[in-house]
Amino acid sequence: MTRKDDMRFEDFDLRPEILRALADLGYEEPTPIQQGTMDALLRDKDMIGQAQTGSGKTAAFMLPILDRVEEDSKDLQALVLCPTRELALQVADASRSFAKYLDGVEVVPVYGGAPIVDQIAALGRGGQIVVGTPGRVLDLMRRGKMLLADCRMVVLDEADEMLSMGFIDDVKDILKATPWGKQTALFSATMPDPITRLAEDELHAPEHVKIASKEITVDTIEQRVAFCEPKDKLDLLERFIQETQPRCAIVFARTKIGTQRLADDLKRRGHKVRALHGDMSQGSRDSVMIAFRNQRVPILVATDVAARGLDVSHVTHVVNYELPDEAEVYVHRIGRTGRVGREGFAISFVSNKERFKLDQVEALLKRKIQVWGEDAPAPAAPAADAGLSVDDAAAAEPSGHAPAAGDGATIDGEQPKRKRRRRGGRGRGKGGEGGGGQPPAPVAAE
Repeated sequence: MTRKDDMRFEDFDLRPEILRALADLGYEEPTPIQQGTMDALLRDKDMIGQAQTGSGKTAAFMLPILDRVEEDSKDLQALVLCPTRELALQVADASRSFAKYLDGVEVVPVYGGAPIVDQIAALGRGGQIVVGTPGRVLDLMRRGKMLLADCRMVVLDEADEMLSMGFIDDVKDILKATPWGKQTALFSATMPDPITRLAEDELHAPEHVKIASKEITVDTIEQRVAFCEPKDKLDLLERFIQETQPRCAIVFARTKIGTQRLADDLKRRGHKVRALHGDMSQGSRDSVMIAFRNQRVPILVATDVAARGLDVSHVTHVVNYELPDEAEVYVHRIGRTGRVGREGFAISFVSNKERFKLDQVEALLKRKIQVWGEDAPAPAAPAADAGLSVDDAAAAEPSGHAPAAGDGATIDGEQPKRKRRRRGGRGRGKGGEGGGGQPPAPVAAE
């Protein structure tokens, strides 16, 4: 059932301090994912949410957490797990903006690549809400510096990305240390079998909120496809770069080894390019992202770790050097361009063996993707804006505007219940008691 699009945050009976913070941020009407998620969580239900980055997920789970946090207690009451340091910092910053009028509420980010002693000290001062990466959270737990006995709510943000980065066992170990009866929310763009099994094992009768495919398609992005065999993709990419001169582009590959090899090949051809993948140290990843955000490096070759949680507003082109295994991931990839109302361009290089993946993408989008150079030219990158700003880490996800007509989410066929006030845990278990250039030339389809 389609959600109503005339709801406001006041309809959820959130605490006045939270509503005041939302007003400061310009948030008035919740997005579809926020409507369904907040309704479920405020009714004390476990839930599964499927939505892309930028849909307002952070507010969707953090506002219910803040609505019930107990300021007088310094115990850890809510834990949010994120796959990357960048996403953890983004979530923590957004959470602080929502909580700025809640005196005594502390949000503590913990992640690898930073001094653990500083994070231990922050936890020692008391933090009701912890946002962290699985590896660092597990390290702090094993050192006895993070106690989860009173944790009332756990959020798994970008669960499928944590799976692809090899964190799923760490996530399971962390969940084992949380009390029975906690409330759990799982957000995942896709639901591969391991994530489905995790949800079945850890969530109790969850409600499912999913954004329909028509809502996650980015209308400001021109999409094209070019057909070629794998051995010809590097030459095709070289031609694409030469003809479009992208000002800021992300090239997606499927594997860590392939990503590094492609970046090295482009460097040998004289391009300014950096690689980003899971085998790199946190310090190396930070260095790459600083260079890319500051536009010192125009081309980033990345695995899907860059598809979510990294908010860089000035990306002009996305290249799918290899199509992803999941059609939904395609949407997340191309969503790195066309940000904040700007126009973007995305192209996919498709071999014969990848034709079935293209079919899946087109079925999800409910339309055919135009062949590069046919019917209409692909647009060149927009001219560089004077003083173009870069979103290093958004203080909050853009979630305060009304969704477009027809937007909505489904959640077990029910409409959200309004004016639902609840406080504390759910009464089960401990802690819960009570760029420029001319358009490319055509590439013939095979």
